[in-house]
Amino acid sequence: WIGYKHPEFLYRWTINKFCFILEEFREHIRSPTFSIGANDKWCLRVHPKGVDEESADYLSVYLVLLSCQKSPVWAKFQFLVLNAEVEKTQGMRSPVVFRFIQSYDWGFKMFTLRVALLSPGPWQDDQLTLLCKVSVVQDSFSMSDQKRKPGIQVPRCTLADELGELWENYRFTDCCLVVAGQEFQAHKAILAARSPVFRAMFEHDLEESKKNRFEISDLEPQVFKAMMDFIYTGKAPDLDSMADALLAAADRYGLKRLKVMCEDALCRDLSVENAAHTLVLADLHTSGQLKTQALDFITAHASEVCETSGWKAMVGSCPHLVAEAYRSLASANLPFLEPPFKRLKQS
Repeated sequence: WIGYKHPEFLYRWTINKFCFILEEFREHIRSPTFSIGANDKWCLRVHPKGVDEESADYLSVYLVLLSCQKSPVWAKFQFLVLNAEVEKTQGMRSPVVFRFIQSYDWGFKMFTLRVALLSPGPWQDDQLTLLCKVSVVQDSFSMSDQKRKPGIQVPRCTLADELGELWENYRFTDCCLVVAGQEFQAHKAILAARSPVFRAMFEHDLEESKKNRFEISDLEPQVFKAMMDFIYTGKAPDLDSMADALLAAADRYGLKRLKVMCEDALCRDLSVENAAHTLVLADLHTSGQLKTQALDFITAHASEVCETSGWKAMVGSCPHLVAEAYRSLASANLPFLEPPFKRLKQS
């Protein structure tokens, strides 16, 4: 194999109010996002009180790949603590090249003892500066590939098309699903194989199972139809008009891939007007990646978002999310008394 190595990338993160964070924060804090290449997003994550019982007395530090068009990414990394004179005082280096995939992290859960950070040292003016060095390593191509002879053309797999045809034309169906009075004929084996919720529904010895007729009360017909299209074909439905409703459906019926598709569509559609609503939606359906992106967006547009009706509704109904936005903004190194921060906190 012929390989090449990107130039070393350096990212410096200064954490303000560090002693307060070290003593009071129980959850992790995140750095602003940064890019190493043209189409990737990374961040650093610090756990002031470790990640488990073993590391409770340590500061844990991780490098996180948030998104990347080409996955996986192979990289080596190093974390360093800088003092006021921008000189390294301590650090740890990854022993090998690690494989990063989207939303995955590598780092050190016992990076340095907390007690050492609370004593006088490099964190002057209640600040801690972390330097992260990242080297991305990629394999380009195999010389043997150039000499490979063309083989026999294998037809593409048409399984999704064939299952979709069964669904569209109601062929060989064995159950009826009733949604708001509208009937849909389907196949129990396919639904049970694709959704753990449908599997549990069919396994129970209920009157519905005996009659093979099931009432679906938690979805609208058009949302149910789009979800069923995905179950049979694996193809993304129209997410522009119903991504939020399909996210709820995917979460309800255990369709993990559809759920991520909806998260991606909602993330791409983030705006000042819908950021707070999207954050509430992500929290309600335990959509970690979407929640992270929504918090990042709110942090970057705090003064505008806090004026929207969605934010004001969230302040009244979801105070824990307001607290999370507070922590996200604090970890972004904005001064504690900047007007946008005060407005975000007091809205």
